[in-house]
Amino acid sequence: MLSYACSMKSTEPTVRAMLLQLLEEDGMPAVELTPDTVLLDTGLDSLGLAVLVTRLETELGYDPFSLMTEAVYPRTLNDFVVIYDKYAPGS
Repeated sequence: MLSYACSMKSTEPTVRAMLLQLLEEDGMPAVELTPDTVLLDTGLDSLGLAVLVTRLETELGYDPFSLMTEAVYPRTLNDFVVIYDKYAPGS
């Protein structure tokens, strides 16, 4: 499992807020998000993940998945945040 990157400015609050907003828009029941939350258990499917990544690209200014040399599908919220933190501009 990936672990949170040691970064002064984590993307975690933005990722968490946008994920919760997307789930609410899709009429999904409220979930408590922890680092170990499995993304698929939230009701987020592959299309939802694509929408989330697109919104985060607009908000953060980058898409880490387009920067990766090896495709990865994050399993947990923590995995997802680590990817964003790892590929953040200036990291």
